[in-house]
Amino acid sequence: MNISGVRELDVVVIGAGQAGLSAAHHLRRVGLEPDVGFVVLDHAPRPGGAWQFRWPSLTYGKVHGMHALPGMELTGADPDRPSSEVIGAYFAAYEEHFDLRVHRPVEVSAVREGSGGRLLVETSEGTYAPRAVINATGTWDRPFWPRYPGQETFRGRQLHTADYPGPEEFAGQRVIVVGGGASGTQHLMEIAEHAADTFWVTRSEPVFREGPFTEEWGRAAVAMVEERVRRGLPPRSVVSVTGLPMTDAVRRARERGVLDRLPMFDRITPDGVAWDDGRVVEAEVILWATGFRPAVDHLAPLKLREPGGGIRAEDTRAVRDGRVHLVGYGPSASTIGANRAGRAAVRSVMRLLRETGGGTGAETGTETGGGRPGREAGAAVAAPVSGG
Repeated sequence: MNISGVRELDVVVIGAGQAGLSAAHHLRRVGLEPDVGFVVLDHAPRPGGAWQFRWPSLTYGKVHGMHALPGMELTGADPDRPSSEVIGAYFAAYEEHFDLRVHRPVEVSAVREGSGGRLLVETSEGTYAPRAVINATGTWDRPFWPRYPGQETFRGRQLHTADYPGPEEFAGQRVIVVGGGASGTQHLMEIAEHAADTFWVTRSEPVFREGPFTEEWGRAAVAMVEERVRRGLPPRSVVSVTGLPMTDAVRRARERGVLDRLPMFDRITPDGVAWDDGRVVEAEVILWATGFRPAVDHLAPLKLREPGGGIRAEDTRAVRDGRVHLVGYGPSASTIGANRAGRAAVRSVMRLLRETGGGTGAETGTETGGGRPGREAGAAVAAPVSGG
């Protein structure tokens, strides 16, 4: 229904990465129709979520634990092919198979209070008035850049993981990599094969994890992230509490001295960085592998943030407004967590719709399937191998 240019429907899903597509899949399974009962809005130019922006040297074989989307496995992918192509093609095939009708590119500028218990979602293609919002905007659009004295005086190049072009561009240069997470170590090991010299700087001593990543270890890590979200603190990534996996490549890099870590510098100079104890490192490039923050600024009008700076959530539901669900946020930022969060959010949303008289035409009590007739929901997808 359109009222004064505002389109009413039951649910708006913001973001079409892993979490958003999972949520859309489960909305289809409970009987809501795309563009009638719900709509998926994505600001990216094409399918693939944040994966489409990953650097070419991050091949599919280097990806740590890409969990399949619900209802369709990713099989037969070439491990030497860029992950941006493999996963982009997989997501595109998934959207087509389940007829999710993702709207893109669409920018969401704000979500605010509407009338009659509805929210208003203001976008570049108009305004929607849903009964609930499933926010799946991830973190890629909010790279975190620390600030250090003298940063503006540096005569070389500064860039973030979000802009990382691959290692070849740094051939013959002296490069400082800042950050002790998975991206920082991957960048460092790649760049060291091409650069004249590399330096690794981290705020704290990196922790490397020996042995397999067990299910028990994973549950404990997720529980630590969940606790921060329940307390309304900014979420940390699951990886940040598990440590870095000790792979054969990491061992070789440590033996060569590539992963010899320096403590955080105190200031940036025109020609590099310096410490208060007199140490100086000259470089042409500073690469900030310093992570990302949740992209939730469009939710600011709803005043969901707690004094601690984060949005307090129980399961996926924002405590300050139960119509808003956060998926791919905090403990659900991993690919398997995003899938589970998508389903949990839809279950909660459907309870809300039953209470408020929404979900018209939906089979609100059961999951009804989805996808196009004549195709099995669990069918393997060949597109990542040949498409892209």
